[in-house]
Amino acid sequence: MLGRDLVEALSGRFEVSGIDIGDADISRLDEIRKAVLGPAPEFIIHCAAYTDVDGCEREVDLAYRVNAIGTRNVVTCAAELDVPILYISTDFVFSGEKKSPYREFDLPGPISEYGYSKLAGEYFVQGLHDKFYIVRTAWLYGSHGRNFVNTILGLARDVGELRVVNDQVGSPTYTRDLSEKLVQLIASGAGYGIYHITNSGSCSWYEFAGKILDIVGWSDVSLEPISSKESARAARRPAYSVLDSRALRLEGLSPLRHWHEALAEYLGKSEIMTGKGE
Repeated sequence: MLGRDLVEALSGRFEVSGIDIGDADISRLDEIRKAVLGPAPEFIIHCAAYTDVDGCEREVDLAYRVNAIGTRNVVTCAAELDVPILYISTDFVFSGEKKSPYREFDLPGPISEYGYSKLAGEYFVQGLHDKFYIVRTAWLYGSHGRNFVNTILGLARDVGELRVVNDQVGSPTYTRDLSEKLVQLIASGAGYGIYHITNSGSCSWYEFAGKILDIVGWSDVSLEPISSKESARAARRPAYSVLDSRALRLEGLSPLRHWHEALAEYLGKSEIMTGKGE
């Protein structure tokens, strides 16, 4: 989802070589070295990850093979080529206990195996190379993959009744907006380090679902708020994981637009909206 939008955003300004899951096993250093060192890039963006949060609880070794060891392998190539790397990380590196947006300088404290494995990836990036951007983002949706927006629309169309968690708060982020900002970050010459990039504003998953239904005008759909405990998911989620894009501001780069505006644009292009009731 993010990778395809990134390739599209980058292609207008750079020569892009994309490596997909079928091209190499990220957990195998020999395969990644062959895939990366061959093209000899001048910049590497690493957004491959095992992002199934509940799956990471069930398959802990796989989570670390992909998110930690896989990242180690990619950053090893970046160090060998002596080129910068940009690593996509997550709001799940935080506990969610804070009551105000997390800054780049706040100490991480994951509460799930997914969060721990992604933080381990951050440590490999920082420990093995000195030319890096770590970009934490959150609640992604976009045109090229499974996401919360399409799930809500599908359930609303097919079932008509929704029960959505109301005690987890974050910032929905459109992958096209994120991709364009990543290109701007790369081209700006901004200093290396950790950056938080999400669409502006925040909401609960329940409020997110409500806004989706409101924008598409599906007022006949029943929407009920529930607690995280009622949802009975395998992995714990941060209760509050809003990210403050302070490092962007300090570098003179503007934050992303409000998530309401981004969502409205996405829904205007969403194919799943067609055929409701058919």
